[in-house]
Amino acid sequence: METVCICCPIGCRLKIEEINGEVVVSGNSCPRGKAYGITEFTAPKRVLTTSVVFNGVTYTLKTSDAILKEKLSEGIREIKKLKKQNLNIGDVAIKNLLNLDVDVIVTGKLEKV
Repeated sequence: METVCICCPIGCRLKIEEINGEVVVSGNSCPRGKAYGITEFTAPKRVLTTSVVFNGVTYTLKTSDAILKEKLSEGIREIKKLKKQNLNIGDVAIKNLLNLDVDVIVTGKLEKV
């Protein structure tokens, strides 16, 4: 597998493979790249960002930490179930999303003009 490390602006091109049951990462310039490569190979995670609209107000949201890629669609479905409410930037819209120990935080609020 090949990918680009996103831990810093360098963007090292990583080659990740399993050799004799061990995940081997090459192309990284630092230990963070190796750790990123191993995680990306074994259990890739992403921060979930999305938006919801209540009464003409668009709220942008994101998870407080990365979640498994395989849980992204389920997380979006859960966020879309939010009921109409008045939220402000920084508010926790959903506590402990999908029992993953991450919260959904309001990052923006765009009111219709």
